[in-house]
Amino acid sequence: MDNSWATFGRDLHLDLSGPGGLRAALMRALRDAVRSGRLAPGSRLPSSRSLAADLGIARNTVADAYAELVAEGWLSARQGSGTRVASGYLPDGARGVSPGARATPASRRAAERDRGPDRPRFDLTPGTPDVSSFPRTAWLAAARRALTTAPHDVFGYGTAAGRPELRTVLADYLARARGVRADPDRIIVCAGFMQGLGLISRALRGEDGGPPNWPGEGRRRPSHAFRHPRRPGEDWRQGDGQLAVESYGLGFHRNVINRAGLRTVPLRVDGHGACTAELAALDDVRAVLLTPAHQFPTGVPLHPDRRSEAVNWARTNGGYVLEDDYDGEFRYDRQPVGALQGLGPDHVVYMGTASKSLAPGLRLAWMVLPDRLVDKVLAVKETGEWQSGSLDQLTLAEFLSSGAYDRHLRGMRLRYRRRRDQLVAALTEHAPHVRISGIAAGLHAILELPPGTEQSIIQTARRQGLALHGLSFYTDPAATAVSRDALVVGYGTPPDHSFANVLDALVGALPAP
Repeated sequence: MDNSWATFGRDLHLDLSGPGGLRAALMRALRDAVRSGRLAPGSRLPSSRSLAADLGIARNTVADAYAELVAEGWLSARQGSGTRVASGYLPDGARGVSPGARATPASRRAAERDRGPDRPRFDLTPGTPDVSSFPRTAWLAAARRALTTAPHDVFGYGTAAGRPELRTVLADYLARARGVRADPDRIIVCAGFMQGLGLISRALRGEDGGPPNWPGEGRRRPSHAFRHPRRPGEDWRQGDGQLAVESYGLGFHRNVINRAGLRTVPLRVDGHGACTAELAALDDVRAVLLTPAHQFPTGVPLHPDRRSEAVNWARTNGGYVLEDDYDGEFRYDRQPVGALQGLGPDHVVYMGTASKSLAPGLRLAWMVLPDRLVDKVLAVKETGEWQSGSLDQLTLAEFLSSGAYDRHLRGMRLRYRRRRDQLVAALTEHAPHVRISGIAAGLHAILELPPGTEQSIIQTARRQGLALHGLSFYTDPAATAVSRDALVVGYGTPPDHSFANVLDALVGALPAP
């Protein structure tokens, strides 16, 4: 019989092999468990009867081993408290340290990553909502209702497309709130926008004659199948295809596209959004990634004429528009701009996420695909891509269908609008010479700066404990136009109680007139 496992509320492996009798072997195993931290100081051990039953040995053997280890200082025993690992002095080299408390090179590196070299007091970098406002009570209520009525297959592995309950509710919500034309069979649930962008990029690369998606068994995969380029676009070859991106955008989005084997080509952005007329002059471009409702980070909506141009280009060339609707629900001064997808559902991939409306930690996003792309994207996702948890998907479905999502959005719109108004008021009072733009929607604003001052202001802000990004941070390195000097101020991240202090720090870092 295998007598090396003791469970007593949690599994603990005790190796009773080696020289000597069972009592000596048990004492040696317990010392090793304390030394390694598997039994932390203060941990309660089972009664001698329970441990003897778990290990299949005599109770007296365990009792004698306990008594000797107490005498040596490894364990402590008090009436009514049972036997525990000693929390005081132990012999040299035997002081119990829990694995989480040991300072190893790996743990030090992880702590430095979490802490950062000079972690700022205030964070005004864009891209994150106020996570302290997550609707915990309403979400918990939705989770309870979802779990109570969940079918048994929820606890299985799930499918690449995502839970049908969520896809059905999303189709209704997106049609009502964003003007998206969709049915549940054309929706794929993703573990965040980044995963969705990677999936569609890989599917488009496959359409161009690049590496296939290998959905079936028995197909030999080339050795280069999942090799990432060492530099953006390094593995690109003529004919592989290119994907146009806005000249202002997120660098890690470009990296995702590059790793899928497509090269990115910058598309100029001006006061009316992306210059979509330039698409016709770009060779070998299969798709274009746009933020039409609220260009990131400049904050302008795509002009109606350019919206039509983008869709017409896709129709004429058999291409696709990838619509990143990252904060389309947050518009303050007029009705939200409808989704571009409504103009051409057969050529527009609509991509949405709960990261801004709820929290990025949920890892929930979705794509509404043209019909002819659904199987291609699913084939890519079935090669081993991770999936969002089924219970979280059911909870979001319940949160949407119950109206809790709409109520939460209304509350957050009011909260973020107040913050925007506070930002505008602070600039009007203390820095009227600084022009602000991009404030009709979203969670960030653009502060125009005098030429040549962007980096010095960012450094000044950092010395005051304020994290800021300049517009140059979001400029595509391949763009030919010179980036103007400006700050991209994200007012969604700080919690309400600190926002006034954040504004004081920001105003103090701005240049004098």
